[in-house]
Amino acid sequence: MRWSDVFEIAMGLADSHEDVDPQYVNFVDLRKWVMALEGFDDDPVRCGEKVLEAIQMAWIEEAS
Repeated sequence: MRWSDVFEIAMGLADSHEDVDPQYVNFVDLRKWVMALEGFDDDPVRCGEKVLEAIQMAWIEEAS
């Protein structure tokens, strides 16, 4: 899984953090949680605010 796999990441986060409202996750935690997902294998440097925002929006959509 890479940073560009926004929807796959969102599904993984929804499964691994069921009790979390993604709307209130800060980007520091979000970045750590994404990198901790099983199967995630991308360079942390390639992640920026726009990528994290896209992941968070996809997670919010997945959670609703």
